[in-house]
Amino acid sequence: MQKIILASGSPRRRELLTQIGMPFEVITSDVKEVTTATQPDEIVKELSKIKAEAVAQICKEKGESYRDVVILGADTIVYHNGKVLGKPKSEEDAYLMIESLAGKEHFVYTGVTILTPKKQICFAEAVTVSLYEMSAEEIKSYIATGEPMDKAGAYGIQGRFAAFVKGISGDYNAVVGLPVARVYQELKNAEVLNI
Repeated sequence: MQKIILASGSPRRRELLTQIGMPFEVITSDVKEVTTATQPDEIVKELSKIKAEAVAQICKEKGESYRDVVILGADTIVYHNGKVLGKPKSEEDAYLMIESLAGKEHFVYTGVTILTPKKQICFAEAVTVSLYEMSAEEIKSYIATGEPMDKAGAYGIQGRFAAFVKGISGDYNAVVGLPVARVYQELKNAEVLNI
């Protein structure tokens, strides 16, 4: 099996790959994530590609032969009312995001880019998430945990916020940050995994 490199510092993505027993290394870059795309699926695909290509460059500079590694980049956004909700910049920002989502349905998009020696695979998974109503006290109490501050849309579905998730339609793991079943299938089809 070729060495798989996760081009992300996300602990959730690491946990998901570990959960399915996939060996990997983590290399991150501090590349600026700037996109010209306007559609949510295209935004996450472009951002995942930027991350993967930046890490490919790091590997090249370290002398790693590109033939020996597979690089996996991913990006997740929350999309609601025609707006992209990234990570909150402040607790007030987190409050406004959660307040706008409470009691409604929104979309979570995760884009994945896989750079293999033979080809580049790029896809996006879209998931519909519906939430229960939340009181101002519930929102403030959730923000006080610190959990929302490093997450797109200011919430983590796998954490305390699970108490407010009415339902989802699509891949739960894509909401967490990486649709690992699809990633596994794509790697298998690209003959990266020795199965």
